[in-house]
Amino acid sequence: MSTVLWPVTDRIAGALDTGNGTGEHETAMRLIKVMEEAGEASAAYIGMTGQNPRKGTTHNAADVADELCDVIIAAAVALHAFSAAPAAVLDAKLHTVARRLNEHREAAA
Repeated sequence: MSTVLWPVTDRIAGALDTGNGTGEHETAMRLIKVMEEAGEASAAYIGMTGQNPRKGTTHNAADVADELCDVIIAAAVALHAFSAAPAAVLDAKLHTVARRLNEHREAAA
């Protein structure tokens, strides 16, 4: 993962903390922002595949990738509200998922 993800999202979270506070409402808004961005990624995929007959093909793979980046950034910013060590939490989760994948592959072999 990018080495700048955590310093940048830390700055974003800090700016949001300063501007909007850190209460329950703000925490909820950061979580909702992740869902908003996921919806935009889904909409871009629908546009890429032309699944809306009224609109046709309106997006491409680069648009979907861009929206997915927004999801990742929003999730990383939101994670700051739930952990004092968001990078460590994500790292631990990645290792857990990798371990499960390896266990699944070994069981299937």
